[in-house]
Amino acid sequence: MITIVNYGMGNLGSLVNMYKRIGVGVQVCDKPEEIASAKKLLLPGVGAFDAAMSRIAEIEGLIDVLNHKALVEKIPLLGICLGMQLLTDCSEEGQLRGLGYIPGKTIRFSTENGLKVPHMGWNHIKEVNLSILTESLPEEPRFYFVHSYYVQVTNPTHRVTKTHYELDFDSIIQRDNIFGAQFHPEKSHKFGMQLLTNFAKL
Repeated sequence: MITIVNYGMGNLGSLVNMYKRIGVGVQVCDKPEEIASAKKLLLPGVGAFDAAMSRIAEIEGLIDVLNHKALVEKIPLLGICLGMQLLTDCSEEGQLRGLGYIPGKTIRFSTENGLKVPHMGWNHIKEVNLSILTESLPEEPRFYFVHSYYVQVTNPTHRVTKTHYELDFDSIIQRDNIFGAQFHPEKSHKFGMQLLTNFAKL
């Protein structure tokens, strides 16, 4: 069973539907006391960094529960899109601190060279370090991206895959039991289905 954290800024329907297709049980929870019993956590996110961190902080006890599950119990946790950016220390999009589970920062794409922002559409990921999250995927699979900010991890060993869009950015990150995916696996057909299946097997 995978517990999807509902703090009001996630694309929950598509994730639930994808896991139904895979045949994996999911539950959507917004109460810390329910999240406290989770065996696997999925942190989605669509929108702005500060708004998301504010929403999480407004739910009494949620940050404490997330910290305990991720850092003490060390259950598998996957952040998707904005959810991945929340795993870092900070973002150029706002002033609030991130969860800080994976050291790094979230940076805005520059438009100086005429680059279209947001980065939107299908793009390849290239594996840099091995991870269970990318098992059984073909070489350089394609995933669906929609984002104006990208993650740069501090420690290169936390970089699982990179993707090129004017520059190379971190598209999958991992630190021990904590994972992040910048793209939307729930919108990435068979490749996204495989990645979500890999997470469910942890």
